[in-house]
Amino acid sequence: AYYARRCITEDPNWSLVAVPHLTELCLQHIVHNFEKNPILNHLLPEHQRKVLDKLSTGLPLAVTANLVSDEEYWKRCCIERWQLCDVSNYGDSWKRMFFERHLENILKCFIPNTTDPNQVLELIPLCKGYVRKLEIDQFLPPLKVDQKEERDDLSDTGSDFESGEVSVQHYDLKDLITALPHLEELHLTYGVKDCGMNFEWNLFNFTNQDCCNLAAAVKICHNLKVGKLTRSNVDDEKTKLLARNLLDHPCLVELNLSHNLIRDKGAQALGKLISHSRLETLDLCNNQIHHLGAQALAQALAEKSTLTSLNLRLNCVEDKGGEAIGHALLTNTTLKSIHLGSNNLSEPTATLFSQVLAQNTTLRSINFSCNPLGLDGGKQLLEGLADNKTLTELDLRRAEVDQEAEYLIHQIVWANREAVRLQHPTAKPP
Repeated sequence: AYYARRCITEDPNWSLVAVPHLTELCLQHIVHNFEKNPILNHLLPEHQRKVLDKLSTGLPLAVTANLVSDEEYWKRCCIERWQLCDVSNYGDSWKRMFFERHLENILKCFIPNTTDPNQVLELIPLCKGYVRKLEIDQFLPPLKVDQKEERDDLSDTGSDFESGEVSVQHYDLKDLITALPHLEELHLTYGVKDCGMNFEWNLFNFTNQDCCNLAAAVKICHNLKVGKLTRSNVDDEKTKLLARNLLDHPCLVELNLSHNLIRDKGAQALGKLISHSRLETLDLCNNQIHHLGAQALAQALAEKSTLTSLNLRLNCVEDKGGEAIGHALLTNTTLKSIHLGSNNLSEPTATLFSQVLAQNTTLRSINFSCNPLGLDGGKQLLEGLADNKTLTELDLRRAEVDQEAEYLIHQIVWANREAVRLQHPTAKPP
């Protein structure tokens, strides 16, 4: 007789429960093949959630930019890429943060004549719906060619090399910022960070061509509200060019040109800009403005102005300039804050501002720090404050004011501030 023996091999750990559902297998397939075949919008909400939670943050932006709107996905993209991520600086939008910072990083590392411009241009259709602010604190110059070749090239034409004026032109922002319809803020610094031992002045050269390109761009960037160009060696001629292109700009309300080389001619151009714009905030801290420039700004404040804040700290307007601004503030009804710290102001300016404090009901904040106002200057300000109910900040640190006068001034200003707080308990402190 023939006996057949049947052996059944079994896995003791096998269970029907461990078999993935067909739905899960399909979702895994979608995730693994998302780059080649992105399927998302046609899925049920709970299935979309599962796909988004498993999607790689390394997928090409051409795939995800206009398809994935889920904030949790973009939050993962940001956190995996940058150590510090404060989404409150980006309108609480992780997607906006990602695209603004991604674009900023590309621009900071862009080397003219070396980097492919398509790196930026191809990103525009992907990011243009989300970029509202750009903060670019570095612009790299072109790579230097061999110095011997440079000398040979310039030997026939003159002494550009000998004078140190080697041509440097940075990335032209015009095509980019005019293609970003929602761009409202632009913060720029033309220089190189962390240059170390390779320091050269040419690395910090905001050229005439750079200025022309930027001026043309901001002129047609009609939604721009805030423009900042700091620490870029902006002189009078460049200031005049920028101001001409910003005349009658429909949206610009804040302009920051601090830490530059602006003198009186540049300030005069900005005075005209104040009269022909909607500017509310102008920051000219740490420039080289003297009394003629201050007088031009004062004339604009007196005649036609929407300005609410003016910062002239670390200039040299002296009493001629300080008195001109004081005269303007006797009639101006828009300015709420003025910073005149470190301008070599003394008693004559304080005397005139005593009248301002007695008459002006718009000013909320005045900063006279680091000016030699002197004992009599402090007493003059105290007299002007006697009936003032609107000033909530008066900074007299290192102003050589009598200690008792400064204490009494502080008491009056503090009382004004408390009165405002009680009237508007939810308002932010000035």
